[in-house]
This record gives sequence, structure tokens and C-alpha cells, in this order.
Amino acid sequence: MNEKGYYYGLGRRKGAVAQVRLYPGQGPIVVNGRPFEELFAVEGLKRAVLEPLMVTNTLDRFNATIKVSGGGNSGQAGAIRHGLARALVKADESLKSVLRSYGLLTRDSRVKERKKYGLIRARKAKQYTKR
Repeated sequence: MNEKGYYYGLGRRKGAVAQVRLYPGQGPIVVNGRPFEELFAVEGLKRAVLEPLMVTNTLDRFNATIKVSGGGNSGQAGAIRHGLARALVKADESLKSVLRSYGLLTRDSRVKERKKYGLIRARKAKQYTKR
């Protein structure tokens, strides 16, 4: 824990970056000043955000304050998940093996491929016409 009383974790996914602060307590998870349930309405994204806390059974041990920017809903949820996992490792080093086994500490490096000239998208070409 640093001098301000929290554990810090930085998470990234696609174009999104999440700055996660974990405080001791059993309060809510706040994302950009709003409850995270309000920001992520889809059940799958809620589950993705809470996965590091559920896997380690620490849902009632920490409050989380999160700043997230860039990307879309899916990327932001993935960035928060990655940041939470990293902050949990700083809080308790014994959780590292559990989080590693679920793949939560590995940064998902897949990003959108750039568009190439002469094509419609990165790899899609115009339909070929014989006549």
C-alpha cells in the first residue's frame, strides 16, 4: 500500500486504458464517478469486470475507484479487469498464482488492424467481376 492508502493497477485492452485504485473496505466499484453497473449494462461485461474479485473471493474486501478512457465498452471492461487483477497482486502477492491460472494478468494485445489502400477494410477486397 502506498502512502495514500490504496493499491494501484494499470490495465489496458484494445484502445482503452484503466487506472484502478483499490482501497480496503467493502464498498462499491466506481468508474469515472458513476457506479459500474450503470456504465456496463450488459451482464457479460459486468461479469468480466468482477472476474478478478470473484476468482480470488475478495469482493467484500476492497472498494475500487477507476478512471477509464479510450476504446468502447468491451475494451474498457477488459482494461478494468486487467487493472483490477494487477492491483490485487500488489495488495496480496499470494493471489498471483490464482489470477495467472485464469489468465487475468496477461495483457490481451489484440488490436484492430489498420486499413490497407486498395481494400475496403484491413483484408477485405472488392468483389471480383469476371465480365
